[in-house]
Amino acid sequence: MKWIVGLGNPGPAYEKTRHNVGFMALDALAERHGMKFTMSKCKSVIAEGMILGTKTVLIKPMTFMNLSGEAVRAYMDYYKVSLDDLIVVYDDLDTEVGKIRLRYQGSAGGHNGIKSIIQHTGTQTFNRVRMGISRPEPGYAIVDYVLGAFPKKEQELLKQMIEHTCDALEYSLDHTFEQTMAKFNKS
Repeated sequence: MKWIVGLGNPGPAYEKTRHNVGFMALDALAERHGMKFTMSKCKSVIAEGMILGTKTVLIKPMTFMNLSGEAVRAYMDYYKVSLDDLIVVYDDLDTEVGKIRLRYQGSAGGHNGIKSIIQHTGTQTFNRVRMGISRPEPGYAIVDYVLGAFPKKEQELLKQMIEHTCDALEYSLDHTFEQTMAKFNKS
């Protein structure tokens, strides 16, 4: 079984914001495979199903971004799942809009959701798909930027990035994460 955690903030006010690309990617993946977020458990909404023959659980923490680790820990403890089977999908300021970067370890890089997961799991070693949101112009507050919506001119790049993320997640289900990184970190 694989479990994929998309990071974001709950509620309609945050739905289309840069900080919610992790939720957007999981929604798109669920739609591709006829999965529905119907379960509410472990401080998250959860969709379960088969993706390419692999039992897969999609998890959207409802704790708000800065407490994402609480939901990850709750799921780990309840289901006794391994971090080896986890992939976290989230927004990244250091990757340009439209691009994705895969990593299997590293610091939080200033991302409070990742910082919370590291704090609650006790490790920096877990698979990640970082979805690019680029950095704001100098003088633009980071918090306002990440909680803002993607402008119209970035909508096509956003759509392509979500599709690319779904492709990478699917590929990772029957390949090692190293193979997935080699294939999807090229572009």
